[in-house]
Amino acid sequence: MLDEGSFSVHPGDKVGLVGRNGVGKTSLLKVLSGEAQPLRGAILRRGVVGYLPQDPRIAGIDPSLTAIGHVLSGRGLGGAGERLEKLRLAIEEDPSTRNVARFSRAEEDYRDAGGYAAESEARRIGAGLGLAPDRLDLPVSVLSGGERRRVELARILFAGSDLLLLDEPTNHLDTDAKSWLMKFLATYRGALVVVSHDLNLLDASITRVLHLEDGGLVDYRGTYSQYRVARKQDEQRQARVAARQQAEIERLRTLADSMRHQTEKRARKAKTLDTRVERLRADAISAPKRARRVRFRFPEPPHTGRVALEVDGLAKGYGGPAVFDGVEFDVGRAERLLVMGLNGAGKTSLLRILAGESEPDRGAIRFGTGVSVGYFAQEHEGITAGRDVISHMRAASPASEQALRGLLGMFGLPGEMSAQDAGTLSGGEKTKLSLAQLVAGRHNLLLLDEPTNNLDPPSREAIAAALAAWPGTMVIVSHDREFVDALEPDRVLMMPEGTLDFWSEDLLELVSLA
Repeated sequence: MLDEGSFSVHPGDKVGLVGRNGVGKTSLLKVLSGEAQPLRGAILRRGVVGYLPQDPRIAGIDPSLTAIGHVLSGRGLGGAGERLEKLRLAIEEDPSTRNVARFSRAEEDYRDAGGYAAESEARRIGAGLGLAPDRLDLPVSVLSGGERRRVELARILFAGSDLLLLDEPTNHLDTDAKSWLMKFLATYRGALVVVSHDLNLLDASITRVLHLEDGGLVDYRGTYSQYRVARKQDEQRQARVAARQQAEIERLRTLADSMRHQTEKRARKAKTLDTRVERLRADAISAPKRARRVRFRFPEPPHTGRVALEVDGLAKGYGGPAVFDGVEFDVGRAERLLVMGLNGAGKTSLLRILAGESEPDRGAIRFGTGVSVGYFAQEHEGITAGRDVISHMRAASPASEQALRGLLGMFGLPGEMSAQDAGTLSGGEKTKLSLAQLVAGRHNLLLLDEPTNNLDPPSREAIAAALAAWPGTMVIVSHDREFVDALEPDRVLMMPEGTLDFWSEDLLELVSLA
């Protein structure tokens, strides 16, 4: 993926690591963080490193640890607040001299460590990333995947690292949270290396671009927009040089061929020209590759009854107040229903219940005649590390090996990747594998939870075009305004209220907010 790569990142540098899906951006970030080792070479890191993986799994922590406690753990204050609260409750139950003394010592230690000011700062960062105060007080284990990702990002930002390595940090963020993050990163004094397909973030927050392609890195100064102009100029210049080199090679080769069977002197001259041609070929540069046009196609769905899905009185909670209650709606054949709502409104919880991945507290779900459900999970829960790519496809469809490999190829996952451990794929490649599984399954009702996350712009456009042309039934959660605009939903379900309304272009402004 990268050979002989050398670069430096200094305090104050804001670097965007860019390149198409699958070139190795996520792998490089893992190596820079120390999570993976390079084949060759050395990496020198100074100071504290904060690393946000593309798919952070908050595993191995106490299930009862609150979100605010996890954020505070970025500075080693994780359980201090909870311990202090337990000691306070102990005084209420038994105001003995011993309990009062224990609380006093713990409170003094917490105050001396800056605990009270730290919690205020942690909550400010959480609020900036769209985490409401009541969500921060919940255990991490009951939060949605998107909320857990924002909690992990808040912990990393709160820690005060000298170097931030962020892989797709705007995933699951609404417009306000993205705007806050851009401002935070623009004023951040440490060094930053970010992988993102969010062009607004790259333009607002970076001052330098590292372009990864064909095993090499090219360094550009300036914003992402300035990089695109410079990259285009470089490609045009490279194309002109490559054309001149090929023209000279062809001229010398033709000249050598014309002299080869003439006099002995001319034959020797032809050999000299042959040597020059070989040398030119060895030193010749290649013309820049033309961007491959990305096209996806979803097959015609099997026929279903007039009503694809009915939901009656659905409710879900996680130990506290219900996330939503009394949600009722139906989805007709070939209808496109967009689920909207603020972060934490239960959009992902609803789709997980519809997909059979979790159980509702109350209510009933009925699928129509002939309905086959396909579920795209925003956290790629259906992709299992340790199983190869082709095994995932076989589990989704009884189609022939050749047909399954053909589908993988259509989604930009070529033949040599079929034997690769699916857990090692980049986020964009996991998204493509999940979509390929949906196609292979020949479903007629798709539950899509942020299906464009981690995709590069050409792939996002291709997925939007393919789904817009597909005549099946869809229930969609997405913050991607362009994607929703291309799909043109029929109706909107506002969560957590469960209010139904017809789609209007006026709602497009709210897509990235909800």
